Amino acid sequence: MAPSNWAAYLNRSTKLIRDSSIKILRMEGADEPSRAPLTLFRMNSKQDIEQFATGCDADIGGTSTVHLELDESPGRNKGSGSKATGRFWGDMRLDVRSELQGRIRGGYAGFRSQPRPTLFGEMVNDVSNHQFLALRLRLGGDPRLRNSYFVNLQTDGPITTDLWQHRLYFQRNDGGWEDVFIPFENFILTNTGELVQYQIAMMRERIRTVGISLLGGNSGVSGSYDLGIDSVRAVNEEDVTRPPLIEKDPSHGI
Repeated sequence: MAPSNWAAYLNRSTKLIRDSSIKILRMEGADEPSRAPLTLFRMNSKQDIEQFATGCDADIGGTSTVHLELDESPGRNKGSGSKATGRFWGDMRLDVRSELQGRIRGGYAGFRSQPRPTLFGEMVNDVSNHQFLALRLRLGGDPRLRNSYFVNLQTDGPITTDLWQHRLYFQRNDGGWEDVFIPFENFILTNTGELVQYQIAMMRERIRTVGISLLGGNSGVSGSYDLGIDSVRAVNEEDVTRPPLIEKDPSHGI
């Protein structure tokens, strides 16, 4: 394990001990569950960005590109509330290498948080006391791709290829920052990109990873993409500043 990874491993283990000890000392189990907003991830520093992994169709023979980096541009960060944010950008292309035509499909890119192992097992997030996933985002790039973004949640369940997914609906058209709210109960279960026939309740007590994917291949749309990410939180209805837009047909686009 590299020194930087080892330090992060020990820091997570220490945090887990500290948080557990605080809960015991405060006897939090005897109190009403907290409804305060819970920050799952932020993208305001290089250390924050390093918690995420990226991928795209180029990994298997496609031609799309993907980048996830810290963006310190004052212009793009205006209105975000932060001096620096994450920037997910690249080119969405439907073509694949000539020798792979007809064998694979291009047109996807994405990122997700990496698993967080500790000395006491893997760190997960408990959002069972919260109703909504809240993402602070900035949509740029080709406007034809605006309906091709999805947010993905992985729980600590027995099937590692299961993902809970929901489309990201943006309400702004001017490239400004906005908060996108999605009820946890509206996520649908998918496996390897396909809708699971028998839907079950999400294990919200153990959220393992969070990610965003761009699926241009599903809608047949290519072009440059550019998405700003400030934070991902779990919130309740008193923190929702605008009504969420709900997927009418959850199977569309999966």
